[in-house]
Amino acid sequence: MTDIIHTFAGNPLDRADAERRDPDWLDAAERSPHSRYLPMWRLNVLIDAGAGDRLGWLPPERISELDVQTPPVFLGLDGQGARFAVDVSTVERPVPTLGLSEAFRFEDSRAAGMTLSASEAGILAQSRSQLAWHEKHQFCSVCGTPTNQARGGHLRVCPNCGAQHFPRTDPVAIMVISDGDRCLLGQSAGRLARTGMYSALAGFIDQGEAIEEAVRREVREEAGIEVGAVRYHSSQPWPFPSSLMIGCHGDALSTDITIDPVEMADVRWFERDEARAALAGEHPTLKVPGPVAIAHHLIRAWVDGGAERARVAPSLPTHTPSPPDTQTFRPTGKRTISHAR
Repeated sequence: MTDIIHTFAGNPLDRADAERRDPDWLDAAERSPHSRYLPMWRLNVLIDAGAGDRLGWLPPERISELDVQTPPVFLGLDGQGARFAVDVSTVERPVPTLGLSEAFRFEDSRAAGMTLSASEAGILAQSRSQLAWHEKHQFCSVCGTPTNQARGGHLRVCPNCGAQHFPRTDPVAIMVISDGDRCLLGQSAGRLARTGMYSALAGFIDQGEAIEEAVRREVREEAGIEVGAVRYHSSQPWPFPSSLMIGCHGDALSTDITIDPVEMADVRWFERDEARAALAGEHPTLKVPGPVAIAHHLIRAWVDGGAERARVAPSLPTHTPSPPDTQTFRPTGKRTISHAR
């Protein structure tokens, strides 16, 4: 199967692990005229419209003019030099303060990711995730002491107890489950319900849980559907703030939907032709995510038949639900919907 480069993947930088461990090298790189900095203001990214809406890289001397409160984060190397991300959130009006023209603007990172090239969107994902992590993890989780940035931003160290804290990535299983010519799509109780959009079911992978197990558990919890074979499709970094979306397809073993009303506003089976029309924006009522989201590509792969050709995950034991009259642990308040074939 051909690799898919999703939005926010495709980062071309060499993350240069050996170099980032050398404080002297990092210090020289921060001051090198060949280095460039990507400013982010309150997690919005600098865009240069004059260069065709590309990332707004700035030379070191521009950044040195700012009263920046935190060290830059070393992103990696390209063919021209070191690349850094820097948080300029403490500067009230960073564009005029930097002396930049009106061609520069700070743009919402999610919106920017939809228009940037694959390589620049990948760099943006790394920048946003790492700066968001530093913003939220400035104190030691062991003793509460303020921590110091190390290894160019890929580590925080507690000066009191010596604890090391690394940037986190949260794995999420996202899956399209099918029953012949129907696929299972849901509407979460939050944003999707407000927009009227249906998407692939998804949920965080628990500690001590395999990807395949997470797929089966999440579908069972959100929709009451039992899942058999699970197939990996592709993955997507999602820097809001730092998830890794692990896309899968799965085969349904049951068809009657039992919705968890706390998590989901609605879950339904949709015919292949309905999903195809929704992907093309031609369905009168069904809306699905656009190409920026891995859910779009999971749905498209199923519509085109690629879901059946993906790698099958190793067989794992599946939970078999008890008959309704003896099922002890079904949460109260769930809605059951019967879907006869």
